[in-house]
Amino acid sequence: MLALATACGGGGDEGKASVNTKPTSVSSAPAAGVVAPAKVEVIAGLIGCTASIRIDADELREGVCQKGKDGYRITTFPEEKYKETWLESASVYGGKYLVGMRWVVSAKPELLEPLRPRIGGTVRELRGIGPSAAPSPS
Repeated sequence: MLALATACGGGGDEGKASVNTKPTSVSSAPAAGVVAPAKVEVIAGLIGCTASIRIDADELREGVCQKGKDGYRITTFPEEKYKETWLESASVYGGKYLVGMRWVVSAKPELLEPLRPRIGGTVRELRGIGPSAAPSPS
């Protein structure tokens, strides 16, 4: 069982995350300084729901849970490099994700920011590909 970890300043593994050359963060670290452990069931518990595991593979574990009418997808990774690969693949679709050390939470964008004080992470917006939804200047 993973122990809960909290960040209290400069120590810990948080500062050792791989460098992203294309910053996509839209918010900063949580005020409480909480860092959720990379375990689907624990993150779901911090959200306030019980996860059903959909994928249990070497590269990732994914669970889904429901809190009221809101759905969450929680994906955890055994190593940070797998998370970065997953985010690269997800960038094709665009959207916002709550991203922590070796985990990603997917939900409606308006649900992500309120989770940060409980589970930590950073809200990241992935750009996506294809035509822009904005009208053309012509």
